[in-house]
Amino acid sequence: MKILVINGPNINMLGIREKNIYGDKTYEDLVKKIQEEASLLNCQVDFKQSNYEGEIVEFIQKAYGIYDGIIINPAAYTHYSIAILDALKSVNIPTVEVHISNIYTRDEFRKKSVTSEGCIGQISGFGFNSYTLALRALVENK
Repeated sequence: MKILVINGPNINMLGIREKNIYGDKTYEDLVKKIQEEASLLNCQVDFKQSNYEGEIVEFIQKAYGIYDGIIINPAAYTHYSIAILDALKSVNIPTVEVHISNIYTRDEFRKKSVTSEGCIGQISGFGFNSYTLALRALVENK
């Protein structure tokens, strides 16, 4: 099974930004944790990160016919990107939306996910484990 992990804006700044919310582990630590879980589950994972909405749309479109599942953390785009939602719907690849923090306990504007409508599920609030839980869900429900 091939899974694409897509991370949106500022996820590359993990370990630096808002440590009280996101902790002190880095983006590289996140990638390593997901790779370790993928190894246990005997699946392949590839990673993409962008601070640009259009590039994220292209990652999703180019996944068509190549990947069996997508894990996406759209970050700030979660709350308003119809373009990412439309891309997810267009490729029809099973997708799980993830968030490191619990978006429902934060600012009011963060409590609405526009992009989750294009996903089979959403996991938030479990730190880096949100990704490994999503990976497990995709593999076990293929």
